Amino acid sequence: MSENNGVQMAVTATAEPEHEDLFKIAVQQFHIAADVIELEDDVRGVLSHCERELTVHFPVEMDDGSVQVFSGHRVRHNSGPGPTKGGIRYHQSVTLSEVKALAMWMTWKCAVVGLPFGGAKGGVQVNPKLLSRNELQNLTRRYTADIQPFIGPNKDIPAPDVNTNPQVMAWLMDTYSMNVGYSEPGVTTGKPLVLGGSQGRSEATGRGTVFAVEEAARYIDLDLSSTRTVVQGFGNAGAVAARLMEERNKSSVVAVSDSRGGVYNADGLNLDQVTKHKDRTGSVVGYLEADDVTNEELLELQCDVLIPAALEGQITARNADRIPARIIAEAANGPTTPEADGILYDKGVMLLPDIFANAGGVTVSYFEWVQALQAFPWTLEQVNDRLRQVMQQSFQEVVKKSNEHSVHMRTAALVRAIERVSEFTRVRGIYP
Repeated sequence: MSENNGVQMAVTATAEPEHEDLFKIAVQQFHIAADVIELEDDVRGVLSHCERELTVHFPVEMDDGSVQVFSGHRVRHNSGPGPTKGGIRYHQSVTLSEVKALAMWMTWKCAVVGLPFGGAKGGVQVNPKLLSRNELQNLTRRYTADIQPFIGPNKDIPAPDVNTNPQVMAWLMDTYSMNVGYSEPGVTTGKPLVLGGSQGRSEATGRGTVFAVEEAARYIDLDLSSTRTVVQGFGNAGAVAARLMEERNKSSVVAVSDSRGGVYNADGLNLDQVTKHKDRTGSVVGYLEADDVTNEELLELQCDVLIPAALEGQITARNADRIPARIIAEAANGPTTPEADGILYDKGVMLLPDIFANAGGVTVSYFEWVQALQAFPWTLEQVNDRLRQVMQQSFQEVVKKSNEHSVHMRTAALVRAIERVSEFTRVRGIYP
């Protein structure tokens, strides 16, 4: 099969019906929290919709001279708190519903940690693994040009997400800058350091998740040095979280996984060797010093801390009652369904929801944006220390809401976020 035929297959495969409407789940979660605080109907109506949704279909010239048409989206959920912020993902399963849900969750994520941003998200339906570097650059630049009216340093600031990275953000920043006629490093975050990126940005999501776990462990009086940790998803966030759980907290990481499956060793994995195996083979599966497990089996392994760092919808009503972890920290977006939330809460599991647990990425993105506007870089120590302070304070405030309303942590985090964003809506009023 030619590379271009592979790309075409990746594009057309997304036309199949999605098994879950993620935006409906996001709205369902919103209404659960809105009911807790008896949010008025007018504000509820505003916040349960995305304010702008852009879908683009754009041609890209491939290496063999042919032209493929790709589809992408950029959604802004709410700009009441300030400019909107959110990543761009390249994945064959991207849908408008998914992007809308992620944009809404970004609004709550920014609000729960007190950032002056609303939420946004973007995505392109493509399997980037089937593209050459040149084709990936062509796709990024054309997508950027098509969404350019939506984005800007004081309007909407993209960042890396699934299958995008600092190089993609560099192409985005350069395309935007060429079109406006001057260099604008503040249009995106997650850039290479040489272009105004921030120290600590690449590790921020995983590091923030571990800071959240540390706070939760203190709260429930769990000694992390005697715990076992399982990480689903050994990409950037998951690999960083696994390493920091081991290095900072002496927790034994007994299982990790990627899209092909996972590996498990009850005595603990050698993460350096697992990383080398993945670099050599493309997957953690087949690592000789561990047993292979499926991603479904991995969630039910005996552990104290579970970090879902893969894709959405992994913990559901079907498997939630078989998950033994005492702390679940969602490094991924949307890994747990609303039905599973209730089951885990009834079991006494301390679930740290995505809008809090993985907010380290957007928090350090905010730090990067501030540094870009000021043209004044911070040290790695400054970035990590400020991130730790944000996560510690946010945990205490979410726990307070949980106890105040007798609700699980996701609803508590949403309550805190919705209270903040609804206040922006009330004070700013409705533009006629």
